[in-house]
Formats: sequence, structure tokens, C-alpha cells
Amino acid sequence: MRIAVCPGSFDPVTLGHIDIIERASQLFDSVIVLVMENSTKTTMFTVEERMDLISKSICNDNIKVDTYNGLLVDYARQAGAVAIVKGLRAMSDFDYEFQQALINKSLYQKIETVFLPAEGQNMYLSSSMVKEVGRLGGDISSYVPKAVAKEIYKRCKGDK
Repeated sequence: MRIAVCPGSFDPVTLGHIDIIERASQLFDSVIVLVMENSTKTTMFTVEERMDLISKSICNDNIKVDTYNGLLVDYARQAGAVAIVKGLRAMSDFDYEFQQALINKSLYQKIETVFLPAEGQNMYLSSSMVKEVGRLGGDISSYVPKAVAKEIYKRCKGDK
């Protein structure tokens, strides 16, 4: 069985994330969406809430959601993953993700990083931009799944 891990903070999960996850599920037997904690980021949602929102937003049977607070390659090794799947929006993403891929490969030789380019309509999407638009009362319905938009509006007291 070929297992891939799609890691991220997913705060919140966007339609761009969902697109990458679903496309990865077509390439691998099993995909684990791994909600990672990033101590340098201030989050809107707890890890558990992010996991729940992702679960509500996906429908493929070969996708599962998990969390881990450690080295990504340690999780990948324990899960028997053969690949880490990352979405790329722009060249600036590539620079950072390429460095991460090289470090991950040096820490765990059996893992490969697979880059999937964002679809055109998702090239500009980022979780932080979605949160900011939501905080300012803007329409985020074309950026995130409905369940996620509802929760963001609730958090921002904009109940739409």
C-alpha cells in the first residue's frame, strides 16, 4: 500500500488544500492529512477543531486525518508513508518547500516529496488571507468549504 502524508497547519483548511488532498488521493492508495502544530503561528482553531473541519470537508474513503507534534519524517516513518505531498502556489513556495524536502530526505532516505501545483483559481489562497477577509466581514464562501466559512464567521462575530 502506497501511503502519502499531506502535512500542514490547516488554520483553516481552504479549497486549495482540499484540491491538493483530493488530487493526492488519486495518486496514492491512502492519504493522511496531518495537522501539525506550528509554535510560531497564532491559530484561530485548535488542532481538534481543524481536524474536525477537514473531516467535514473531504469525502474520499482513502483519506484520513491525524495530528502529530514532532518531526514530520518521524510520523511518515511510523505510518509507513512513501511520500510527503505539498501544494505549491508560487515560486516563493517552491524555495521554502524545496529546502524542507532536502532536509526531510536527509533525515529519512525512504521518503520522497511530491509537489502538486495549485489550480489557477487557488494560486492566491492562503489561510491567513482567508482569516483576514473573514475578520473584516468579507465573503469567503469561494475560498473555503461551507462548514469552515460558518465557523470563521462565528469566530469573527459576523454570523453569515
